[in-house]
Amino acid sequence: MKKKVCFLVTEHPFLDARIFKKEARSLTKQGYEVTMIVPRKNGYLFDIDGRVFRDTFQTQSFNYEGIHIITYEQIQPEKKIKSLLYNLRTGNSKRFNDPLTQLGIVQQADIYHAHEFYSLYSGVGIKRALTANGQRCKLIYDSHELEPDPLVAQPRNLLNNKHQMLELMLMDVDFVLTVSESIQSWYLDLTPSLPVEVIYNSPPLAPSFQSSQEAKSQLLVAYEGVISNQRGNFHKFLEILELCNQWFECRAKIIGGWKDTSQEPSLPLSLKDKVEFTGWVNYDSIPSLMKKVDIGWVDLDAEHSLNNRFAMPNKFFSYLNNGVPVLTNQCTDMEKFIQTYECGYAVKKRQATAEDYAQALLYLHSNRDKLLEMSQQARTIMESQFSWSHMEHRLSKVYDRLVHDL
Repeated sequence: MKKKVCFLVTEHPFLDARIFKKEARSLTKQGYEVTMIVPRKNGYLFDIDGRVFRDTFQTQSFNYEGIHIITYEQIQPEKKIKSLLYNLRTGNSKRFNDPLTQLGIVQQADIYHAHEFYSLYSGVGIKRALTANGQRCKLIYDSHELEPDPLVAQPRNLLNNKHQMLELMLMDVDFVLTVSESIQSWYLDLTPSLPVEVIYNSPPLAPSFQSSQEAKSQLLVAYEGVISNQRGNFHKFLEILELCNQWFECRAKIIGGWKDTSQEPSLPLSLKDKVEFTGWVNYDSIPSLMKKVDIGWVDLDAEHSLNNRFAMPNKFFSYLNNGVPVLTNQCTDMEKFIQTYECGYAVKKRQATAEDYAQALLYLHSNRDKLLEMSQQARTIMESQFSWSHMEHRLSKVYDRLVHDL
């Protein structure tokens, strides 16, 4: 009989790369019956770029690519955090009346897999309710990010309450999955006996790889992902291009873009013919857009966020997967990875400036042989150790262990 898995989601789009395209697909392929309970915003499901699905996915539940999708209207649990903390302290599920918890209880799954801090809260309520009724189940916390982040500016009371919540919730967790070794260590410092596995945000191996590195007069820099007032640092990116083009021809390709196109600034006249916007593209088409790229850029504020300091984002592995060396600032885990596998360049500053990045790009452009070695090394390590097929094996071993203990 198939074991039933239920993904719990409070914030991510249901087609999220890690949640749906990798983990849910992999578990379905491995023979699990997978259900996802996912949020709507004002009655609509939303895509990875934030746009809502107004003409599709309208029913409250449906099947998509062999995965059962159940929807509910998104709530804002942080507004009631003191109440949530109290509910956790009770040790039972009687006050867990949010829709995600209630829908999850109905599923009576064998394994519940929570993907955010607040979906973990619901997962705890579900596990307590089923346990009280004599049903065994396991709870996974898939910590995509480090939360609560002690370096992010927030009210002290909120940080303390969330930290207390996390400590209480981890008592009900059977396994933690996360995205970097530093976050893994952070959890083990909190709860040394808790099993924690790192599953990188790696894509499936890109087909037909051929390095684009060669002796040429220009450099093509890519940025993959969301650009907004909080993410992407578009103005810094343009400043980097302006500086580089004083020394050599530097072009850019942006794969993704703005969730809110009303925020999209116009390009300066000097860069009109230097920047290509692909817009949001199908996940599986990204490799074709990376073929001519020389460098992939990742810039995170590692000074004011421990999560950023420890991050290993999707775009980092997407670049490497396509043999594209990574240029980033001094983020602990990315820098260590780059140094270990010689697959990119890390600027030695937690908050790197446009000038810092421009000097790095000038160095890389002037050392094409080194860039070629980085490109080949990037592809080699993805093939041998870090593509999704390797992460899928890690995921399978975690699930095998939990099923064995049921």
